[in-house]
Amino acid sequence: MVATSRAQGFAEALLLPVFALTAALLLFGVFVWLGGTDPVEAWKLLFLGAFGDAFSWQNTLLRAAPLMLTALAVALPAQAGLTMIGGEGALVLGALACAGLPYLFAPPDGMVGSIMVLAAGALLGGGWVMLSGWLRQWRGVNETISSLLLAYIAIALFKHFVEGPMRDPASLNKPSTHPLAEALRIGPIMGDAAMESWLGDVHWGLVIGVVLCLACGAWLSFSASGFAMRVVGGNARTARLVGLPTNRIILAACALGGAAAGLAGAIEVAAVHTAANASVIAGLGYTGILVSFVARHNPWAIPPVAVLFGGFAAAGSLLQRRLDLPDASVLVLQGFAFVFILAAEALRGRLFAPRAAAKRPAPAAPAATAQGVA
Repeated sequence: MVATSRAQGFAEALLLPVFALTAALLLFGVFVWLGGTDPVEAWKLLFLGAFGDAFSWQNTLLRAAPLMLTALAVALPAQAGLTMIGGEGALVLGALACAGLPYLFAPPDGMVGSIMVLAAGALLGGGWVMLSGWLRQWRGVNETISSLLLAYIAIALFKHFVEGPMRDPASLNKPSTHPLAEALRIGPIMGDAAMESWLGDVHWGLVIGVVLCLACGAWLSFSASGFAMRVVGGNARTARLVGLPTNRIILAACALGGAAAGLAGAIEVAAVHTAANASVIAGLGYTGILVSFVARHNPWAIPPVAVLFGGFAAAGSLLQRRLDLPDASVLVLQGFAFVFILAAEALRGRLFAPRAAAKRPAPAAPAATAQGVA
């Protein structure tokens, strides 16, 4: 019986996201058909632009790398029972910290300096999201609302420093910070000629994202502290009754999630943009929310889901060139996917319920008592 319920739970975890994504693709086809475009051609180009050739794979993996980390910013607090959606704020502040550390002192060249600028981004991002956890635990402020509003404050702070005190005078049309020194940047993944032909400009941020997702999944599944976090997420009152430090665990979950998003912003500066500018504010934190929900906040499931949504984003330019659709049309697909994923959660635990109820024997009629007979 236990094995059957586990198998049903696994089937639901796999089938519901597949159904939701399929429904989103079908509705996206209706959307482009209403605009006068052949939906079959749109579906075909969507997957060709994401996974059709080596160049498509490079774009997909480049876009998937930060999504893995911003999805962890949602998944780790969710394991502690929180719904944090402020990854965008942590990401932009992480980018700002990465670009701003050389303003304070000159980090050493090489790997040590690169680790320092990445750590600066992770620390600032972790502290920012942890602020939402503190407001929830000690002031009773809803963490979903506070994290979203704090994201807007973070973006405003980012723009203030990039366009004001930290602006590079040489950046005329597009305000930016001073470029990060070449010795502090993250280069592409090295390998043989065959690997380079497929990976191209894909940087080490992809490896960092995959490794962190696998490590977080292993920590949550096999460590005592990870189990304690899941207990707090399941029932905080029970966790307090058994003596778990719930406040500390919740703050740790927020800090780890924010650090992942801040690291994503730092990697975007160190590997892609080379400076903090408006290009960092690309909605990667908000897309990470969708990736985490599709993966059901399971760190092990985040990398393939991030690759899928990174592919959808990479295919936007191909849809624009071939079908004259706006590049942002893939955002409509992401919106449909988010709606259907939330709707699919209503079926969680009910997909196999009718069949289980049909197999369950009917309860026996209560025996008549002497008083009832009399």
